[in-house]
Formats: sequence, structure tokens, C-alpha cells
Amino acid sequence: VHEEAQEDDVFEAFAEFGDIKNLHLNLDRRTGFVKGYAFIEYESKQEADAAVKGMDSQSLLDQKLTVSWAFTKAAKKKRR
Repeated sequence: VHEEAQEDDVFEAFAEFGDIKNLHLNLDRRTGFVKGYAFIEYESKQEADAAVKGMDSQSLLDQKLTVSWAFTKAAKKKRR
């Protein structure tokens, strides 16, 4: 994501694929600019899949996007 992108720019580009549940742009503390990536969570996997397929290699603010999946690791179960 372009360093000067605003949350609204990313939201508008990705909202056409479904209901966005959560959108997070990480900012560089020193510069205040976007670090270059965003996390977008959709209501359903189908909407997210459509966004990955539809937005990968597209441009946003004159910068080519690479769109892929990001998952959290499952919590380890405690043994007793």
C-alpha cells in the first residue's frame, strides 16, 4: 500500500468485494506514514477470496498491490 494512503482509500477499493469487518493500516511511528501493508478482514471467506483474486496486481494510488492471505496461528492447547 502506498505510504500516503488513507484508510478511506483502502476501504473504498476493497469494499466492492463485500462487507469489511476490520481494516488495519500499520503506521511507521517515526514518519507517521503507512508501512506499506494493510490487513483487511471480511465477513465471509468467499468475500475475502473475491478480494484476493480481484485486487491482486491492481493499482492503488499509482502503486501495484500484492494481495494474499494472512492467518494467525491457532493457540496451543495446554496439556494437563
